[in-house]
Amino acid sequence: MRKKERALKIIERLKNEYPDAGCTLDYNEAWKLLVSVRLAAQCTDARVNVVVEGLYEKYPDIESLAAADVDDIEAIVRPCGLGKSKARDISACMKMLKDEYGGKVPRDFEALLKLPGVGRKSANLIMGDVFGEPAIVTDTHCIRLVNRMGLVDGIKEPKKVEMALWKIIPPKEGSDFCHRLVYHGRDVCTARTKPYCDKCCLADICKRVGVDK
Repeated sequence: MRKKERALKIIERLKNEYPDAGCTLDYNEAWKLLVSVRLAAQCTDARVNVVVEGLYEKYPDIESLAAADVDDIEAIVRPCGLGKSKARDISACMKMLKDEYGGKVPRDFEALLKLPGVGRKSANLIMGDVFGEPAIVTDTHCIRLVNRMGLVDGIKEPKKVEMALWKIIPPKEGSDFCHRLVYHGRDVCTARTKPYCDKCCLADICKRVGVDK
């Protein structure tokens, strides 16, 4: 089975399995998703969703967060780990949004990449979830699963995985596909145990079924 054919089959199976899958970070404004995705590095989305409640209670908008002392931000976000670097990036990012973009998150991939603490994964998440643009978010679940499924061949570098997936995933499907990979990666195709291939909706088309990689 060719990679593109396998990809289309996987997309349809995951749609049926996780019809309502979406971003597991809570947000109601674009800038809040920027903050949350930075905090989510090496931290669970569930913990981030709790921590940001306190952050937004004290700093409810871009202006107040941009004006906040970095040490004060760090004190709040410390439970997410890497507190110093995350607080520094969040502060610098909010300042840049306020000073250069009129308090708005830019709807441009390259502009997003220029924001402090924003890499390709974060920029793709914003483009897909906030602006509804084609996006492929290569987080750890995505990288692990697409390798196991045979959609990419032993590629671990996020950007290279992203480029490979653009060739076989229809643009309109990319964002939702990656969200569904997160759900599937947490529940079935797990990282810390052997994947539960016996209950996987993809078992008959997965290239590496039963192999713990």
